[in-house]
Amino acid sequence: MRNSVIVTVFSLILLASAVLAQDKPKDDKDAKQPAPADYKIPPEDAKKPNPVKPDSASVADGKHLFSSQCVMCHGKDGDGKGDLAQDMQLKLPDYRDPAALKDKTDGELFYIITNGKGDMPGEGDRLAVNQRWNLINYIRSLASKEHAAAAKQEKPQ
Repeated sequence: MRNSVIVTVFSLILLASAVLAQDKPKDDKDAKQPAPADYKIPPEDAKKPNPVKPDSASVADGKHLFSSQCVMCHGKDGDGKGDLAQDMQLKLPDYRDPAALKDKTDGELFYIITNGKGDMPGEGDRLAVNQRWNLINYIRSLASKEHAAAAKQEKPQ
């Protein structure tokens, strides 16, 4: 009889331990994470000038990169309405609109392309430095060409 009481008490202790273990987070990932801080670009990075001249070769290289790396979210024309952006319900800027990037320096764009922002992954490990600058030259060219052409078509004659 004494052995059955000991076995019963031991079994209850094990059961209680198992129940308590389930209530605790398994690791830090299960604990509630604080909200991410505002996205901040270091001032020294924001001030970086683009060392690549926006000539036709640079813009062409940037266009090629954009079509292979950015179109799925930013759209083939830079309108921010790529298939993946639509699926994820993201609201992205229309790079054809000059106002979309007027408050962004080339250094800020370089930092964002390199490190990513929000759902956008960084390209720092995948694209060479000059490729990222060429991409910026192409993105900037969208506002000067594409938007101007679209505005002319929308004007009543």
